[in-house]
Amino acid sequence: MFGRDIGIDLGTANILVYVRGKGIVIHEPAVVAVDVNTQKICAIGEAARDMIGRTPGNIRAIRPLNEGVIADFQITEDILTFFIKKVAGRGVFRPRVMICVPSGITTVEKRAVLEAASLAGAKEVYLITEPIAAAIGCGLDIAAPSGNMVVDIGGGTTDIAVISLGGEVVSESLRIGGSHFEEGIVRYVKRVYNLAIGDRTAEDIKTSIASAFPSPDQTVTIRGRDLVTGLPATLEISSVDIYPALEEPINSIVDAIRAVLEVTPPELAADIVNKGMSLTGGGALLEGMARLIQDQTGVPVTLAEDPLSCVARGTGEILDQLDKVSPSSLVASYTKAR
Repeated sequence: MFGRDIGIDLGTANILVYVRGKGIVIHEPAVVAVDVNTQKICAIGEAARDMIGRTPGNIRAIRPLNEGVIADFQITEDILTFFIKKVAGRGVFRPRVMICVPSGITTVEKRAVLEAASLAGAKEVYLITEPIAAAIGCGLDIAAPSGNMVVDIGGGTTDIAVISLGGEVVSESLRIGGSHFEEGIVRYVKRVYNLAIGDRTAEDIKTSIASAFPSPDQTVTIRGRDLVTGLPATLEISSVDIYPALEEPINSIVDAIRAVLEVTPPELAADIVNKGMSLTGGGALLEGMARLIQDQTGVPVTLAEDPLSCVARGTGEILDQLDKVSPSSLVASYTKAR
């Protein structure tokens, strides 16, 4: 009654904050604008994202998380402090905070997240792996003695897990995600069309015409700088033109899913064939992604409802159970630091 429990999906591309009893209250890009002279933060979230590629020399728009883990400790601490104070206020009582992390996170990376959250004002910090949170957010009964498979394609990582009895039986964390689609588009357009484009343009291409099953009818007009003349230029490209830029990361994700299925115990594999696998995360919104995975694996694939918020919703459901379930009973799912 004296504090608020907060769940944070600390992603490479987006940060979602869940407050117990209120739901998801913050959904912001994981971008920070910093003054390089004073090291002070100028903007966080959507306001900072609008500055990418448009800042003067003394301001730098950066993503402090890279491939799902902390790349800039101080900036990440400042972000967590900002969001925790925004939702919990400046009262006497410090909130309990649960943060989602990739399943393949190392001990050092885990400690960095725990310390950053503690310094940001959390009373207790819990870490939960993204596949567990995503599965709960999808409405799966992970406590049952039955296999559930989740593929969470985030901004910087893809987490694949087969879950049974509340734990990950087989899992794989691939450091490839939606941001790698955008990086591939930037490099491809530069190499093939001699056109320099920014990250925002690459993101627009990804969301508008990028597809796992490209069509020549899907086109978009993009603008950038011609590398030959040095002048601004306009180019119209289709979904087919841009597909080679996405082929490598898409195939890597599919190969990782197949690798997990190959080492899944037979009984759990039978459950997965019957139930199918759940696809979550922003990368799951790539057109045709679910169909491609189903074609390549032979396993039915279900795209989760609102895949962007599945992990945050799952975190919220676990927060609701913290007072009913002892932490030791969920030790396979999360770690705790005081």
